[in-house]
Amino acid sequence: MKLYYAQNTRAVRVAWLLEELGLEYEIEKFELGSPGMRAPEYLKIHPMGRVPVLEDGDIRIFESGAIVQYILALYGNGRLQPAVGTQEFATYLQWLHFCEGMIMPPVNTLVVETVLLPPERRTELNVKRATKLLNQMLMAVEHHMEGRSFLAGDFTAADIMTGHSVTVSRDMLKIDFSDKPNLDAYADRLLARPALQKARSL
Repeated sequence: MKLYYAQNTRAVRVAWLLEELGLEYEIEKFELGSPGMRAPEYLKIHPMGRVPVLEDGDIRIFESGAIVQYILALYGNGRLQPAVGTQEFATYLQWLHFCEGMIMPPVNTLVVETVLLPPERRTELNVKRATKLLNQMLMAVEHHMEGRSFLAGDFTAADIMTGHSVTVSRDMLKIDFSDKPNLDAYADRLLARPALQKARSL
């Protein structure tokens, strides 16, 4: 398998999963915003010039959630997801998809407004709205994590998906976690995992 990757992107999720499963893979690494990601050759691989992309033999797939489900279906052997038909499986699916549906839209706005755009092009109103919305989304996870170590029983791919969004919110975007003690501890728990440490440092 080959992973097209850049640090501080959703590609970290895929590398994290591959590391947790102990699977062999190679890396094609970009710097975020690299001109190579807009080159015609790469646009044939990902039409929007983004990462991640996974190549597995003749198969090519992008979108981190789809890649995670693909890898688990073909190579997971039942690992990192609860048994189908259980309450834990329903909970797992909910949080596997919560990050992209709820957390990442305001995260995307904040990354653009506070990281990618130069200061003179930033819109403070967009930042305030996105920060308020992101806090609302994170509080839903905060309440769910009361009395839990992970989102759906044991550590699963839902923690890779939504957990990654939580760590990005706290550590990259500097969202205030003083009112989110469960999430603060959860983020620390995830960042202590060797597989995530490796995925972040590729």
